[in-house]
Amino acid sequence: MAWIALIIAGLFEVVWAFTMKQSAGFSRFWPSVITFVAMAVSFGLLAWAMRVLPLGTSYTIWTGIGAVGAFLVGILVLGEPANPMRLLAAALILGGLMLMKLATPS
Repeated sequence: MAWIALIIAGLFEVVWAFTMKQSAGFSRFWPSVITFVAMAVSFGLLAWAMRVLPLGTSYTIWTGIGAVGAFLVGILVLGEPANPMRLLAAALILGGLMLMKLATPS
């Protein structure tokens, strides 16, 4: 269950990153509200997962999901560039996340 909570926490990190961008510096009400709610859910699930999983693994996976997820949202939703160097960087992050998962004892 801790791994599932951690993955969901990472997905909520993507939500709050996207809605923070949409809030225009917290000047738009609803995107700002969604940002803070998503942050609370993300942090809460991360904290819950950390009760079972190691700190380094939890934080690395959480930030990695958020980073790659925000990168993909930027490309797919916001029209940000997807050049080969950026794609390679995202692939390397994903590789690191997979290694971290494999290196963590059950």
